[in-house]
Amino acid sequence: MAFAGSWAFSWFTMGSMSDFETFSVNDVPDNAHILDVREPYEFDAGHIPGAINMPMEQLPMRIEELDPDTDYYVICRTGGRSARATPYLEMQGYSAFNVAGGCGAWLEADLPLVSESGAEPIVR
Repeated sequence: MAFAGSWAFSWFTMGSMSDFETFSVNDVPDNAHILDVREPYEFDAGHIPGAINMPMEQLPMRIEELDPDTDYYVICRTGGRSARATPYLEMQGYSAFNVAGGCGAWLEADLPLVSESGAEPIVR
């Protein structure tokens, strides 16, 4: 596993929690910057239009691609990975909010999803 020896990766994969703000899918603003921390195959199958895909395992290497002056709403499939990624992002000085229930809750709320193939989007 990449980063297995690094403090940053082991910290956020252990699920250490701090106080962070969580939003329901219905409370995410229409113009929100969505950061999807699922794997590419999950993202490709169905994701929120305009979302950025940055798998959780890649956050330590790619975090500088994010704008520290932007609020990010972090989402995954069910909310577990985003609940670990959100405090990690905050510790690095980014503004991040967890999206409770993930893309599964997004789909259940009948909010828009798209797939990279053009097929009916599914949540993986």
